[in-house]
Amino acid sequence: MDRDAAFTAFLDAHQRPLLRLCYLLTGEVHLAEDLLQSVLVRMLGRWPKLRHIDNLDAYARKALVNQYISWRRRRRSGEVLSAELPERAHSSEDSAVLRIVLRQALMRLTPKQRAVLVLRFYEDRTEREVAALMGCSVGTVKSQAHHALARLRALAPELASHLPALNDDPAWNEGARR
Repeated sequence: MDRDAAFTAFLDAHQRPLLRLCYLLTGEVHLAEDLLQSVLVRMLGRWPKLRHIDNLDAYARKALVNQYISWRRRRRSGEVLSAELPERAHSSEDSAVLRIVLRQALMRLTPKQRAVLVLRFYEDRTEREVAALMGCSVGTVKSQAHHALARLRALAPELASHLPALNDDPAWNEGARR
């Protein structure tokens, strides 16, 4: 299989899930497309070396998370966060409203916290997998997830009943005692 055909096959198999990850990280369709494009262009340039990697999907996800965090560091100074949440609809149980509230709260987390939550809970990855994708320790993943969930509860109390409780997780309690 030639270079272009192999890369096209990779894209056909993984483009939609990678774009979904980008959207969950950035919260904006156009930024998600830009993020994915920038990583895919870099991967295409390195394709002769990359195509021999066993898990290209994991490599691409790690590259996306790293590129996203890098972009957020550069954009940090131009962004102004509001201390007040916008008005919400009357029915807090409406799933559409909850998704909007969750998205707004996620956008107020740090890039690393958002990446940990998206990888850990949306993509249902283990703490080890998230640590490998982000290039950090399992303890860092646990800590970032714990602090991110606490911040989500503070930013949007109506989400509390829908968020995982880390304090009930035996792995968290075991790690916290050490």
